[in-house]
Amino acid sequence: MRIGELAKATGVTTRALRFYEEQGLLTAARSRNGYRHYDESAIERVANIRYLLDSGLTMDDIRPLGSCLQGDLPSRRLSSSAVALVDRRLAVLDERIEALTRVREKLSSRAAASRGGVAGE
Repeated sequence: MRIGELAKATGVTTRALRFYEEQGLLTAARSRNGYRHYDESAIERVANIRYLLDSGLTMDDIRPLGSCLQGDLPSRRLSSSAVALVDRRLAVLDERIEALTRVREKLSSRAAASRGGVAGE
């Protein structure tokens, strides 16, 4: 299938598909005229890439998993290296949540003080 057909089948833009290819996560055969052609397994591969991105992983996180992007990824048991990766990502998210919570508390206190009340009112 051509890139436009893959984009339509997966709901992903052609730009994103080209980016996935640049990142080494998706491969396409090239015809004489340079058009990309993907086999049917590309649909599942793109779905798995989207699943991982939507789960909070980054492209840097996903790139090493390139060989594991086929099959029913959401129901597959994680390998020990994948669990370690998820744990690292969770730690980063926890740090961000803590930082955002501190910022929120400062803003809330500032707004409350400006209203003449206390935080949380």
